[in-house]
Amino acid sequence: MNKSKAFTRFAQAAARFTGKPMCFAIAALLIVIWAATGPIFKFNNTWQLVINTGTTIITFLMVFLIQNTQNRDTEALQIKLDELIRATRDASNTLLALEELDDDALEKQRKRFAHLARKAREACASDDEPNAVDDAQR
Repeated sequence: MNKSKAFTRFAQAAARFTGKPMCFAIAALLIVIWAATGPIFKFNNTWQLVINTGTTIITFLMVFLIQNTQNRDTEALQIKLDELIRATRDASNTLLALEELDDDALEKQRKRFAHLARKAREACASDDEPNAVDDAQR
């Protein structure tokens, strides 16, 4: 198994675990235990440093795990949307892999669809027919 697959499997497992109520309960329990030990350690700097260092390290590592799982989810969603566009007869295949376009091309597409939406709303407002929105888009 290569390193990329191993990291992906680890990131997915970590994301599943950390998203469960049990993980939250464990984290909350650790905070309660830390707070309860404050009087024992006289609330000294080392006692505070333990929680600060621990939470910083965990937060730092979780950022990368969350970003990895979000990237994978977004890529999978884009592939699914591309397949729906490709399989829909009246859909424009120019919308496939839209996320790969530069900002100017994306803005051009956004304006195109905003114009179509305006036309559809106007047609719907002036015509009580149920297909007015569909007709205005064609």
